[in-house]
Parts: sequence; structure tokens; C-alpha cells
Amino acid sequence: MQYKKASKISDIGEDSFIDLVTKKLISGKDVIAAAGDDCAVIKNHSKDSYTLLKTDSIVEGIHYLTTDTPQAVGYKAMARSISDIAAMGGTPQYALVTLILNPKSKISYLQSIYRGLTKAASKFKISIVGGETTRAGKNSTNSISISMTGTVPKNQCCFRTKGKPGQLLYVTGRLGGSLKGKHLKFIPRIKEANWLVKKFKPTAMMDLSDGLASDLPKLAKASNCGYEINLDALPKSRGSDIKSALSDGEDYELLFSISPQKSHALEKNWGNCFSNLKLTQIGALRSSNIHSPKLEGGWQHF
Repeated sequence: MQYKKASKISDIGEDSFIDLVTKKLISGKDVIAAAGDDCAVIKNHSKDSYTLLKTDSIVEGIHYLTTDTPQAVGYKAMARSISDIAAMGGTPQYALVTLILNPKSKISYLQSIYRGLTKAASKFKISIVGGETTRAGKNSTNSISISMTGTVPKNQCCFRTKGKPGQLLYVTGRLGGSLKGKHLKFIPRIKEANWLVKKFKPTAMMDLSDGLASDLPKLAKASNCGYEINLDALPKSRGSDIKSALSDGEDYELLFSISPQKSHALEKNWGNCFSNLKLTQIGALRSSNIHSPKLEGGWQHF
């Protein structure tokens, strides 16, 4: 698609912009997956594993408010990247932290942000090994960027691209509620994802960061599929309705597809291993011309 020179990113949206700027990027022979999945996947010197690379940012006024506790903000910044490592079936290892700061920020506030970063890193045995600190522009707000590495066994690495029509769609946990503060205290599904890829290897998987209404079509498209879901089956957070479950975003639950032949054993074993975390079949992948229902909403940056 051609765009006018005067076109703005708000004219075409985030997904089209990413497609535009990444389609001609050059990748070496050691790159297994580049832009378009939850993490980049890179060959390393091990014959049994891949290296995972992830970067993510949160911006004051967009991803959190000045009234949110700084420790919760720091926790969220780190946990978002951990959730993406989980979506690949991997284990996080090292993190770099970049802070872009308004010079008027209070030292005590920034120290509390680091306590939140450290809390999330410690929980998942991640080493924070450095980063960068720089000044925000005049009247600009604070932002935090996390760059993270991880590792994943080659035979357990999960992409978005391997789903097939007829395979069942599942989500972990409950959806909706981020607008009421859930987005600051979620638990990345590392343990559950590692169990999944070892026992039942999903054919496609991602974490739900922009909302099911936005993310499910991305997973289906990556696998050259359509989808069909039952809205009444969506597992909703307390106080959330179907619209919230579809569109609030920042659930950080796992969305994945799996062969119907594995579904009974999956549900039985999941209940035995993770009795406190709901697992729900919400529909199935279909041929690429089926999108039922047509989903609209979810978080859009532009």
C-alpha cells in the first residue's frame, strides 16, 4: 500500500505502521523470528535452545497515571516484558532498564519505581544488568523501557504462526478489569506457559496485551487463519462485561491454539496443576475468510 508523504501515523494506525517500516528489514541467518511475534528468536551457541529478545516501554499518562503508586509502576514495566517471554514458552534471564525522566521528578519517587522493578525481577530470577538514564524534553513525561533476554528450548518455542483451521482457542485467567487497576498487579504466566509447551505444545500462542478484540485477529492472521469465538464463553473478571473482556486490554493472559485431540487431557491436567487459574475454551481457528464475530476495539496506540 502506498502512502502520501504528508500521511501521519495516526492516519494509518499502529499495525500498518509496523508493517510499513519492518517489511524490508534485513535479518541474518541466525534469526529464527524477527518482528511480528512476541519476541525475536535468535540462534545461539547451544544446539538445544534459542535466545529470546524483547523490548517494551511504558509512558506516564498512557500506561500509568501520576496517581499510581511508583512501586506498582516499576513492577508493571518489568512484568510486561516477562509476559512476552512467557508467550514464547521461554524463561527470562537478563534485563536492561532505560529511564527517560523529567528533571523535576523526585528522587524518592524514582527509588520506589526501582523497588517495583526489582520486585518483579526477583520473583522471576531476572538479573538487572544495566541500562540508560536520559532527560525528557521540555514539559515531557517520564517513561520506562525494558530490554530483556530469555532462553527457550528449541522444541518448546511457541510462535504465532503455526495455528491451523479447526484447532481450538483457549485463554488463561479472566479478561477485563485493567481500567480498574488490574494492569498494575498481574502475574506473568511464565510457570503456566512453561508447563504448556512441555506437556501440550500449543500450535500458536501470544499474550493478551491490547485486548482480545485486537490480539485474536493478530494471532489468526499470523497463522493465515480466521476464527470463530463464543462471546458468552469469555471468562470475565469480576465487574466486567463482554465489552470490557474484549477491549479493556492489558490482561497479560495467554491466548493459544491447540489440536482438538489434546483438549480433554489438557483441561483435565490443567485443573490438577493450576486449580486457582481458570482455563477456558473460547472458540476455534477457522479458514481465513471467517471472522465470527467481527471484533472491534482493544487498545490502539494511534
